[in-house]
Amino acid sequence: MFRICCSVLVLLFTSACYASRLLDLVDVEGVRDNQLIGYGLVVGLQGTGDQTRQTRFTAQSIVNMLRQFGVQMPENVEPRLKNTAAVTVSASLPTYARPGQKIDVTVLSMGDAKSLRGGSLLATPLKGVDGRVYAVAQGTLFVGGVSAEGASGSRVSVNVSTVGRIPGGGIVERGVLPALQNKTTVTLNLHETSYRQARSIVKSINELFGHGTASAVDGRQVEVEVPLNSDQRVAFMSALEGLDIETGEEAARVVFNARTGTIVIGQNVKVKPVSISHGSLVVTVSEKPQVSQPGPFARRGTTQVTPRSDVSVSESKKALTMLPEAVSLEEVTSALNSIGATSSEMMAILQAMKKAGALEAELEIL
Repeated sequence: MFRICCSVLVLLFTSACYASRLLDLVDVEGVRDNQLIGYGLVVGLQGTGDQTRQTRFTAQSIVNMLRQFGVQMPENVEPRLKNTAAVTVSASLPTYARPGQKIDVTVLSMGDAKSLRGGSLLATPLKGVDGRVYAVAQGTLFVGGVSAEGASGSRVSVNVSTVGRIPGGGIVERGVLPALQNKTTVTLNLHETSYRQARSIVKSINELFGHGTASAVDGRQVEVEVPLNSDQRVAFMSALEGLDIETGEEAARVVFNARTGTIVIGQNVKVKPVSISHGSLVVTVSEKPQVSQPGPFARRGTTQVTPRSDVSVSESKKALTMLPEAVSLEEVTSALNSIGATSSEMMAILQAMKKAGALEAELEIL
């Protein structure tokens, strides 16, 4: 039985018809997170901060901060600090967040800091795309990575030590409320365009809440009438989120991840009869330097190293492989395994099969 080397072949078995929660299929229009970003300083590092000679903006930020506290630096003098790093701070502001609530923030090094472990973020305003401040972040970083460096320059690192996180490190200063309070309808946006799924959502909602409650705009949107009273609206939306929706078969799709060698094949993928031959060309270059030196009593001459390269080219010989028609996932898997190719070769073969019209599936490369 063929095994794909250095890869994972994932087989998705799905039934022809199953039910999913409405919450997993749609998003309510206007109810979303808002991205925040800020620029700040991390202090308290043990000599692993920015080298201020290379990162001038870190030194300038320190001077500006000290000036706010009444500390004036002499002209043309830049602080040489190794325990400070300039960072960007990002966070997501949830919907209906109120002033005083806490949010998680992520801190990323901007300069040449070696590690943010042990550092603390100074108070940093977080702004939205409109330039207004919506939160303020501050606190001690939690860094999952570790790095160490020796005197000779050798360095060992585990994970990433220049990215940290502060759970609950941001305090909301200004909330963002969606404009849904005075509306009699809400719009449900499907995660994927599907007329069949939109029709199924409308049918299920109308069966539970009455005819005319929901109507489909297109294959991506569904309009739903909701109560004006806030308490009744919350109860209505709570029941709506847990509603089971009957969904049909998924689209035939093959997903490649070129970085990890992962291949995911969906249930509805079909293969038509096709002949395949996939050979590989191997070029080998080997270096064997030779040493030439003068005789033991020679007065002139020096030892020389002359390079010597051997280049060889070989191509594997593979016969045509006949793939029969396959309509089920088990048959498709058996047919592809009979080729005997590696994961990278399998990606190329599937793309060529799609080009030749022998593969009925959508190809998606991550």
